[in-house]
Amino acid sequence: MAGCKPQAEPAGAGKKVKISIDPVSRIEGHLKAEVTVKGGVVVDARVSGGMYRGFEQILTGRDPRDATQITQRICGVCPTAHATASALALDDAFGVELTDNGRIARNLILGANFLQSHILHFYHLAALDYVNGPETAPFIPRYKNNDVRVPKEINDVAVGQYLEALEMRKILHEMVALLGGKMPHVAGIVVGGATEIPTREALDAYLVRFKRVKEFILNKYVPLVYLLAGPYGDLLKQGVGHKNLVSWGVFPLDNKGNTLLKPGVYTDGKDYKVDPAMIKEHVKYSWFKDSTTGLNPTVGKTLPDPTKAGAYSFIKAPRYNGKPHEAGPLARMWATNPALSKKGQDTLGVKNFRDIGDAGFSTLGRHVARAEETALVAMAVEEWIAQAQPGKETFVPTPIPKNAEGLGMTEAPRGALLHYVDIKDSVISNYQITSATIWNANPRDDQGIRGPIEEALVGVTVPDVENPVNVGRLIRSYDP
Repeated sequence: MAGCKPQAEPAGAGKKVKISIDPVSRIEGHLKAEVTVKGGVVVDARVSGGMYRGFEQILTGRDPRDATQITQRICGVCPTAHATASALALDDAFGVELTDNGRIARNLILGANFLQSHILHFYHLAALDYVNGPETAPFIPRYKNNDVRVPKEINDVAVGQYLEALEMRKILHEMVALLGGKMPHVAGIVVGGATEIPTREALDAYLVRFKRVKEFILNKYVPLVYLLAGPYGDLLKQGVGHKNLVSWGVFPLDNKGNTLLKPGVYTDGKDYKVDPAMIKEHVKYSWFKDSTTGLNPTVGKTLPDPTKAGAYSFIKAPRYNGKPHEAGPLARMWATNPALSKKGQDTLGVKNFRDIGDAGFSTLGRHVARAEETALVAMAVEEWIAQAQPGKETFVPTPIPKNAEGLGMTEAPRGALLHYVDIKDSVISNYQITSATIWNANPRDDQGIRGPIEEALVGVTVPDVENPVNVGRLIRSYDP
């Protein structure tokens, strides 16, 4: 994290200090956080996205098939998720049903990228909040972190795995490229399926690489997360947030809507089925025209207004049934509720994910969810390798419709992802994207209710306003 600027007030009980962190570093984008601290605790927060990307305007008037390529440029870390969401929207608009091999090929491409993204996030973005690296780049510059609690032997293990994780990421990029053509920004995910018919040689090469990754995930990544849970147990109680969750589901197991990670909505302690009509995007505090507020993405408009009074972010504020909801591994694991890994069961003393209860809604709980999800996806990838049929078709050719609409809902590693396309006269007339971080890092809505990260920051402890380590820990737990 960089750019911490405390606005100091005279010391004393009841005094407030505002801290501006701009930019928040070790994340996968551009984010600013402003927190108000009173008595060593955050009492208010604002999170701002300062970049306008404008992909909705870029896509207007183009051939619909361009969307799977152009939208990947939204994110260099998880481009396959945008390719998948775009392809699902086009599949819906074109009225195409995938072959089994096409579905599996997409899962293998997206699955490898999921594993890469989670390993990247923990080791290269978040872990340095909990261990100290050597006094050299990229480990410095950094805040003075007097809250590293792990013994030297665990610290050294974690730093050693930091370097090994770089190798795992390289291997996973190779796995994506074997079936997707290249990485980042794959060529192989398209409307109608996948362009690459897997050969026996490609699948064998994928499998050889996967075995190394699987061993790393199960024997190093997951155990290290649980090693941190001991000395940082208080972080299982900080960063609660609204405790509302959304998951659209991801990794189709058939053409009937069944997915490995399940769709679901958890609001005010109750479970609901996903209804896309319940999504509305607010913009009162976003740099978009007020005339576009409260719209569902299927009728949404993206009209920037960078001089708008009172606004503080280029992120819209999506709400489900009128309330803010968190997205990401915690939401997916809560909706799916799988059995924990053996390491998780042994450490936490519970069997299924939801059994961890309120501890899941926390700074460290989100890391536990991400690690457990990584192990779960790895097991599924191994099954999909076995199910893939060498030489069997992965693509269904379909003509461009003259007029059609399509909705694609899936999951990026960091949360729920939605693409909507409206086709008129065989070109895109409207394209709307509700990306994963939009759910988590959004500003206040039209009612003034904080976004998920903003709300979760309230209550976070800040013993030293010059080094607000726990603020960074909380923000990075969302992988924004």
